[in-house]
Amino acid sequence: MTDFLTQLQDVSALQFALLGALVLMVWFLPVGLALIFNRKHVKLIALACIPAGFSVIAWSAILLWAVTSKAVEKYLPSKVKAQLAS
Repeated sequence: MTDFLTQLQDVSALQFALLGALVLMVWFLPVGLALIFNRKHVKLIALACIPAGFSVIAWSAILLWAVTSKAVEKYLPSKVKAQLAS
């Protein structure tokens, strides 16, 4: 534990800021994906990301929610849509 604390003291402010930005980018990754795939639930996904970041299982569920939507069907050819409907 003391080794970790001494290494943490040697970190520059720039390195600390970059690490913080990286953590926030990963934490809110579902929000960015929801902007592409699931726009109507972006606000709910953003709110759910805040506590879900503390749990890998909850964060994974939010990530799945962000990428699963009707957007995939929107870009399918009409023949494939007809096959899925029947």
